[in-house]
Amino acid sequence: MSTLQTPATEDGLPVTREALRVAIIGNPNTGKTTLFNALTGLRQRVGNFAGVTVERVEGGFKGPDGRRITVLDLPGSYSLSAGSPDEEIALDVLLQRDADRWRPDVVLVVVDAVHLERNLYLAGQVIELGVPVVIALNQVDVAANEGLSIDVPELIHELGVPVVPTVAKRGEGLEPLKRALLTAATLPAPGRRFLLPAEAQRALAPLEDCLRREGLAPGAAAMEALRLLSVQRTEPHLARVPRLAEAVTSSSEALRAAGFTPSRLESEVRYAWIAQVVERTVTRARRTQGNLSDRIDAVVLHRVFGPVIFLLLMAVVFQSVFSWATPLMDGIEVLIGSLGGLVGEQLPDGDLRSLVVAGVFGGVGSVLVFLPQIAILFAFITLLEHSGYMARAAFLMDRVMRTVGLHGKSFIPMLSGYACAVPGIMATRTIEDPKDRLATIMVVPLMSCSARLPVYTLLIGAFVPATSLMPGLTLQGATMLGMYLLGTVAALAVAALFKRTLLKGPVRPMILELPPYRLPSLWSLVVSVAQRCQLFLRRAGTVILALSIVLWAMATYPKASFDASLPPALQQEQQLEHSVLGRIGKAIEPAVRPLGYDWKIGVSIAASFAAREVFVSTMGTIYGVGSDDESALTERLVNETDPATGRRVYTPLVAVGLMVFYVFALMCISTTAVTVREAGGGALGWKWAAVQFAYMLGLAYIAAWLVYAAGTALGLGG
Repeated sequence: MSTLQTPATEDGLPVTREALRVAIIGNPNTGKTTLFNALTGLRQRVGNFAGVTVERVEGGFKGPDGRRITVLDLPGSYSLSAGSPDEEIALDVLLQRDADRWRPDVVLVVVDAVHLERNLYLAGQVIELGVPVVIALNQVDVAANEGLSIDVPELIHELGVPVVPTVAKRGEGLEPLKRALLTAATLPAPGRRFLLPAEAQRALAPLEDCLRREGLAPGAAAMEALRLLSVQRTEPHLARVPRLAEAVTSSSEALRAAGFTPSRLESEVRYAWIAQVVERTVTRARRTQGNLSDRIDAVVLHRVFGPVIFLLLMAVVFQSVFSWATPLMDGIEVLIGSLGGLVGEQLPDGDLRSLVVAGVFGGVGSVLVFLPQIAILFAFITLLEHSGYMARAAFLMDRVMRTVGLHGKSFIPMLSGYACAVPGIMATRTIEDPKDRLATIMVVPLMSCSARLPVYTLLIGAFVPATSLMPGLTLQGATMLGMYLLGTVAALAVAALFKRTLLKGPVRPMILELPPYRLPSLWSLVVSVAQRCQLFLRRAGTVILALSIVLWAMATYPKASFDASLPPALQQEQQLEHSVLGRIGKAIEPAVRPLGYDWKIGVSIAASFAAREVFVSTMGTIYGVGSDDESALTERLVNETDPATGRRVYTPLVAVGLMVFYVFALMCISTTAVTVREAGGGALGWKWAAVQFAYMLGLAYIAAWLVYAAGTALGLGG
C-alpha cells in the first residue's frame, strides 16, 4: 500500500489520504455478515465478482482517524481449500489473483468464540498469507453463557495478531476493532505459527519456489504449497502456471517417500497446532445439563412436532403478509394516487397526461404498492436464517428430500428461492455433488419467489374472501400458503423425475452444522431487508418503468375513431382493441382461451415473461388508459365484463387458474441468465436453461388448463 503519511492523531493512529481496504472472511454462522452490517450499515454496494455469479458486497465507514475504510465481504468459507466457487473467490482475493484486482491491506477474520477450534483452521491459513490480520473474536457473550473462558492476551501471543472480542449483534467491540484495523496496517505481516517436520519442509521447497516465481509472497507460497497437496481435482491456475502441476506431483512423491500422506498433511499439522492453542487459551466450566439450543432442538427437531411447527411458522409468515401489510399498502396506494393526481392536474388533457398518470403512476405504482408485503416476507426469511432455524428446516426436510434423490442441504437453496430464485440458484454452490447441484438448480424457480407475490396478492385480495378459518388464519392466508406449498411439492416431484432420469446418481449423506440459536441483530435485519427492498425498487424504477411506458404506447396507438356519445368505458374498450396491444392480444387469445383467459390476460402474461411483476403493472396500464375511474385495480377486475356476453371476465376459478399458472411458469430473465452460468456456461448452460424454461412453461399451461377444466365441469366457472 502506497500512502502519503501525515502527522499522527492524539491517539497515535497514522493519518493517510488513501482509503484502507479490508477483506472480511470467516466460517458460516460466525456472525460475519452481522459484523459487516454493523460496521458499514446501509453504505453498501451489491454486485457480482468479475466473471462469476458469486455475490460481491462492498461497504465502507470512516475510521477513528477520519480515513475511509472500504470493506469487502468475502463469501463464508470453512477453509481456503477452493472446493467451491465461494472458496475459490476468497482464495483468489487473498492471493491477489482475482479479476477485479482488489488488494486487501488488512484481512479481518471473524471467528466464533464458541467454536474456536474449528474456526482457527481458516484463521491459521489466512495468517500465513503475508497480509496484516486482525481477529474478531465474535459471540463472546454466547461463549460465556456456555461456560467458556478465553484468555485473549494469551490468544494474541499464540496467533501473533491483534484479537478483539466482539458481540456484533449488539455492536460491542466495534470501536476497538476499527482501531485495531488501522494499527494492524502499520505492523509487520504475521507468518506461520508452527513448524513443519524437516523432511516435509525439504519436500515442499521446490513447490514453494515455483509458487514464488508465480509472484506469491514467501508466506503465501508456503500456505498455498501445503494446500495444493490435498487438491483432489485440477484447479484452473494449475494449468496456467508453467510446471506447477508437475511440482505438486513431485513434492507429493517426496512426501510419500518420507512417510507422510500428502492429502492429510495440512489437516494433521494444523489441527495439532490448533489443539495446543486451544489448550493454552480456553477453559471450559463443567456442564451439568444441555444448553438452550439443545433444549429447543428437542422440540423443533422432533419427528412429529418438528414438521408441524415448521408448517405453522410458514402459515404465520403468509398470513402476516396480508394482515400486517394492509395498512401500509393502503397508505402507499393513497400516496401514489395523490401524487398522480397532483401531477396530472399540472398537465393539459392529452397523451402526455395519459402517459404520466396511466403509464408511469398507474404502471409502476401498481407494483410499488406491494413493497410492504415483500419487505415482510424478506424480514421473516432473514429472521429464520439469522436465528439458526433455517439449518433446522433443512435437517427436518432431509428425510423428505431423500425420497426424491436429494438431501436436506438442497432444501436451503430451495427455501432461499421463496425470496428470489437468483440467490437460491447461487446458493447451490454449497452442494458438492454436481448432479445434485444441477437438479436443485432446475427446480429452485418453482419455489414461489417475491416477484410472484404481487400477482398472488392482487388476485387473492380481489377474489378470495377474508373468511376466518381459525384464530390468526383466514382463507386468504391459507390460499397464499397453498400456492407456496404447491410450488414446493412440484419442485420435489420434478427433482425426483430428474434424479431418476437425466441426473441419476446415488444419494449422498448430509453433513450439516446446526448453529446455536441466537437472537438476530435488529440492525443487521434492517440492513438485509433494506438491501432487498432497494433491489426491488431499482427493478420497479428501471425494467417495470420502461415496460410500462412501452405498454402504454402500445395501448394508446394507433388512435381509434369512435362515436363520442358512447360511454367512456366502451370508448376505452374500442381503443384497446384497435391498438397495437389489442391486436397482439387478439393474436394470443386462441392460445390462452382454453385456460379461461381473454386477450387482456394473454397480453399481461406475455409482457410478464421479462419479469413476473409486470403482470400487475400491465393490468394497471390496460385498465388505466383513457379511464376517469379512480377505483382500485382490484375493483376494476371484479367488475370487468365481456361486452359480447355480459359475463364476468374474472371469476374465482379464473383467478385460481392464473395463480397456478404463475406458480409454475418461469418468467424471469435474470433467473435464466444465472441458470446458464451456474449450469456450466456456454452451450451446456444454455441447454439446461432451455430445458428449465420449456418444462416449467409446459407444466404451467397444463396445470392451469386442468384447474379451469375441472372447475368448469364441477360448475365452479360462474
